[in-house]
Amino acid sequence: MPLWLKKDLADDAYLGIWKIEEDESYFRQSLRLHPVEEKELAPVKGRRRLEWLASRFLVHEMLLDHGHEDRVPVLKDPFGKPHIWGTPFHLSFSHSYDFVAVILANVPTGIDIQKFVAKIGAIAHKFMREEEMASLEEPTRLEHLHIYWGAKEALYKAYGRRELDFQGNIFVTPFHFQTNGETSAQVIKAEFKGNYRLVYEKIENHFLVYCIENQ
Repeated sequence: MPLWLKKDLADDAYLGIWKIEEDESYFRQSLRLHPVEEKELAPVKGRRRLEWLASRFLVHEMLLDHGHEDRVPVLKDPFGKPHIWGTPFHLSFSHSYDFVAVILANVPTGIDIQKFVAKIGAIAHKFMREEEMASLEEPTRLEHLHIYWGAKEALYKAYGRRELDFQGNIFVTPFHFQTNGETSAQVIKAEFKGNYRLVYEKIENHFLVYCIENQ
């Protein structure tokens, strides 16, 4: 079983990572999907079907550790944000090539996993703020950009209501890049203001970032 990682985090949150090595039948025979989930999956094609199924399978595996023996559906709210029906957990997941990452928490949370790609440098001007750009150092510039991008993706998911500008509404506290580390961030839009703890780490040639809202 290619469960890459499953661990308890601070702040009553739980992290899981799955490395996909199975075909669709492995997940289908283990998951009893809700009719709404079947409808959502039906138009999904190719590799994305495996990612979709693996993420739901990993959620189920993680919930087993917390007393949910029966499979609980993963549904979406009107904004498209996933939630676990009938449980107190907030949920976020992300896919990148062979990896699926899931985080569960008692407060709003978001997660992102990205494979290293050099072309991220060409789009940095679209999501980086001036003070964030100033924190980059040339030897680790591209790696550092992946963390900022992942952080903003995770914060977008934690906010969960769409229509966030990565430069105008999401503020990541500048930080010195390390292989593993953390910083803080804010999401500010109209009357909403959320403060978050951000944690990141490198996993093989991927960068994982997750955020948990401060209460």
